[in-house]
Amino acid sequence: MSDRPLLLIVEDDSHFARTLQRSFERRDYEVVVASSLAEVETLLQSRTADYAVVDLKLTQASGLTCVERLHAHDADMIIIVLTGYASIVTAVQAIKLGATSYLAKPANTDDIERAFGTLSGDAQVPIGERQTSIKTIEWERINEVLADTDFNVSATARRLGMHRRTLARKLEKRRIV
Repeated sequence: MSDRPLLLIVEDDSHFARTLQRSFERRDYEVVVASSLAEVETLLQSRTADYAVVDLKLTQASGLTCVERLHAHDADMIIIVLTGYASIVTAVQAIKLGATSYLAKPANTDDIERAFGTLSGDAQVPIGERQTSIKTIEWERINEVLADTDFNVSATARRLGMHRRTLARKLEKRRIV
């Protein structure tokens, strides 16, 4: 057994996962990478991580399912959701399911490690008027429906009353890698 904290990275983009892994290993974390819920389940049979960084949109499933499973396995695990598809709806759901923090990409190792240490909310965060553009409202609605359909693009397009390719183009434009 290692004295280093164990970090689980749940990310289906192998290049990004490898970059995060190397960065955290340089910071003296023991890192394991899973690219699917099945790999997470296998890992949980033998190990319990201290920290987890979970991508919201995985190829085969929603990262929210992973958050729920990780939290059920160990309620003390510090879980950070990292996503290029940030929305209010998915942020709220992630926190309700057991995530400690929710970070929009691009986020670096410093941002993630800072989130590991922030376990409670900040009542002093400034509250102010926020001008919301129509594009932002549209993007939040798309993400809400995406989450409801478990990230099925065709079902989301049907619910939103738009052509599937139109939705796919909108998602491609907003993608942050």
